[in-house]
Amino acid sequence: MATNQKLTFGGFQVNRGMLTAGAALTGLGAVVGLAGTVLVCTALANAGRGWVRSLETQPAELAQRTLHQARAASAAGLEAWRTSVN
Repeated sequence: MATNQKLTFGGFQVNRGMLTAGAALTGLGAVVGLAGTVLVCTALANAGRGWVRSLETQPAELAQRTLHQARAASAAGLEAWRTSVN
């Protein structure tokens, strides 16, 4: 192996070809991992959309109904507290 293919850092010799190949493979692995993550997220998002479409009551309507119930319960509790204090 030629001496110009090795990097020396304070007595520590690194093979430049192996370092380059390792960095390239690491980058390629990161790209493949990112592509897999995108595919998984897309599949989960599509499944979630399908599940929401199949619901009888839409989530926004359910949240609005629950908020109305919570406000009514809060008002009833406040009224009961006021009448019990007097």
